[in-house]
Amino acid sequence: MGDSDSEDSDGEGGLGNVSRVIIRPPGQSGKAKRGHLCFDAAFETGNLGKAELVGEFEYDLFLRPDTCNPRYRFWFNFTVDNVKQDQRVLFNIVNISKSRNLFNCGLTPLVKSSSRPKWQRLPKRQVFFYRSAMHQGHYVLSFGFNFDKEEDVYMFALASPYSYSRLQSYLNVIDARQGPEKRFTRCVLVKSLQNRNVDLVTIDQVTHNQRSTNRLERSFIRVIVILCRTHSSEAPASHVCQGLIEFLVGNHPIAQVLRENFVFKIVPMVNPDGVFLGNNRCNLMGQDMNRNWHVASEYTQPELHAIRNVLKELDNSDTYQIDFVIDLHANSSMHGCFIYGNTYEDVYRYERHLVFPRLFASNAQDYVAEHTMFNADERKAGSVRRYCCERLSDTVNAYTLEVSMAGHYLRDGKTIALYNEDGYHRVGRNLTRTLLQYYRFINVLPMPLVSEMRLQGKRRGRPRTHHSRSRSRTRYEVKPRAKTTRCHAPISYTNLSICYDSAGGVSSDEGGYSPTRPMNIAPGSSSFSGYRNYRRAATANCALHDQYSLGVCEHQGGAGVGSRSKRGAALLTMEMPVPPGVSVPPKPYLSIIDLNQLTRGSLKLKSSSFDADDRR
Repeated sequence: MGDSDSEDSDGEGGLGNVSRVIIRPPGQSGKAKRGHLCFDAAFETGNLGKAELVGEFEYDLFLRPDTCNPRYRFWFNFTVDNVKQDQRVLFNIVNISKSRNLFNCGLTPLVKSSSRPKWQRLPKRQVFFYRSAMHQGHYVLSFGFNFDKEEDVYMFALASPYSYSRLQSYLNVIDARQGPEKRFTRCVLVKSLQNRNVDLVTIDQVTHNQRSTNRLERSFIRVIVILCRTHSSEAPASHVCQGLIEFLVGNHPIAQVLRENFVFKIVPMVNPDGVFLGNNRCNLMGQDMNRNWHVASEYTQPELHAIRNVLKELDNSDTYQIDFVIDLHANSSMHGCFIYGNTYEDVYRYERHLVFPRLFASNAQDYVAEHTMFNADERKAGSVRRYCCERLSDTVNAYTLEVSMAGHYLRDGKTIALYNEDGYHRVGRNLTRTLLQYYRFINVLPMPLVSEMRLQGKRRGRPRTHHSRSRSRTRYEVKPRAKTTRCHAPISYTNLSICYDSAGGVSSDEGGYSPTRPMNIAPGSSSFSGYRNYRRAATANCALHDQYSLGVCEHQGGAGVGSRSKRGAALLTMEMPVPPGVSVPPKPYLSIIDLNQLTRGSLKLKSSSFDADDRR
C-alpha cells in the first residue's frame, strides 16, 4: 500500500501524528516522484494519525484520538505537499466520532496554501458526509480537491486554527503597543502539566482613575470573568475572545466606560496543552476539563484548580463582587450564536438570570433564541457554568456562550452566512456592548442624555461623503411673509352640509335624519351611548345643540341660566323686520351622526329615513 520515509512521531508536537509520510502507489519504491503525496501533522495544533492509498486518486485518512482518551476524534489539521499540477484527489476521513454535526448543513473544511495564506472553505458540492458500508457503517467525511500549484504546501483544517504560540504573540504585541496609560496587565496564573503558561489578563482602569469616588460610592467593584478555550479544538472561541480583548483595550467610548467602572479577568486559553497537541476536547491526561470543575486537582488539572482559587478569592472579598462568569465555546452541530444558562429555585434570581441573554439577542443579529437553553442537568455538574451556580454567591451569573463553527442564517431563514475571523471578532464586540447595556438596564451606570449623545456624535464626526451636499454655495435668506389684511369670508349655507326644516319653528336635535329614540336621552347621542346617557339624562330637555337652544331652554324654564343668558335668549328669539324682495332661508340646523355608535339596525333605519325624505 503506502511506504513512509519516516516513522510516526511520538515526541512533543507530534504525539502520534504523521510526520512527513509519503504515500507511494503499490509496487513502487525509491525516490518519491511528483504526485506521491506527503502528509504531515507533526506541528502545533496538528492532528492526523494515518494516511492510506485505497485507489488511484483516493486516500483514507485516520484522525488521531485525544491523548489518553480514544473517545474523541473530530478535529483535524494537516498539510499535503509534493503534489503534481492539476492533480485531483479524494480524501476520506473515516473515523470521525461525532455523527451529529453540520457537514451536511454548510460546514466544510478549510484550506490554504503557501502562496494563498488566507483560509478558504471548500465548495459544498465537493464535500460529502455519509454512513459508509465500506467502513463498517461508520460515518465518513469525503471531500475532493484539485492541486493547482506544484510548489505550494496545502493545509487542511476543520476550523481556522488558533494556536498557543499565536496567543502568546498576540499578547506580546498588545502589551508592547500600550503606552504609559496601562489599560491591562498580564500575569501567569499557573503552569500547565507541560510547563506552558496559563495567562490571566486583567483589564482595569478603576484604580488608575482619578475619580476615586467610584470606590466610595459603591462598597464593591464589579468583576466580569471570561474563560476561553477549555476545549482545545474550539478555535473560533479564541477569535471571539480576541475580538473582545481588542475592543476593551481600544479607544472606543464604550470600552472606556467599561474599563473605568469594572474589572475584567480574562483567561484566554484554559487548556494550552490540549491546544498545542491538537486534541479535540481533552487535556494531556485525557480528561474533559469542562466536566471536572467540581473535582479539579492541582496535580491533574492545575489550570482549573488555579482559576477556581481566583474565583473563590474574588467571591469572598469585601472589595470585589463577581457579576459574570462567561465561558466561551464553539459548537459544531448548530448554527449561529446562543447562550446556555442555569435554572434556580429562586424565581427572582432566575428572572435576573434571563436579562443578559435577552439583551445579547437584541445586539447580535446572528443570535438564535431557539438554541438558548437554561437547565440544571446533572450530567453537566462539572462544567464551570454549573460549578459557579452552586458554589459561588447568588449575585453571580454564569453562562456558556456558544458560537457555531459554520455560520448563521440570515433574516430570510434560508441563506447561511459562513463565519470568518472578522465575524467571530464581531461576536466578541457585541458581548462587550451587551455588558454596557446590562449595567445601564439595572441602573448601575447612568443612561446618557440625548444632548451628550449628540455632542459625542459631533466630536467623532463623519466622513465628508456622508455630509449633505448643497447644489450651490450661495445661501439665500428667507424673506418674511408680507403682512396682509385678513377678513372673514362670507358663508353660503347652500355650500355646507346643512339641513333646512321646511316647516319652520324650533326643530328637533337631529330631525328626520336621526333614528327614533324610544327613551328620553341626551341629544347628540344614540340609544347605544351607554353610561353617557345616564349623565346627560337630567339636562336632555334643555341641551339642544342648535343655535336656538338657549332661547328654547329659556322658554322651558331651564334652571341655572343667568340674567345675561336671558337677555341673549331674548335677542335671539326677537323677530327682525325683513326688507321687501329679500328671501330669507329657514332656520338651519346641522345633522350630527356618531358613526361609532351606530349598528346595522340603526343604519337600516337611517337609510329608510332618507328614502322617506326623498319621496316627500
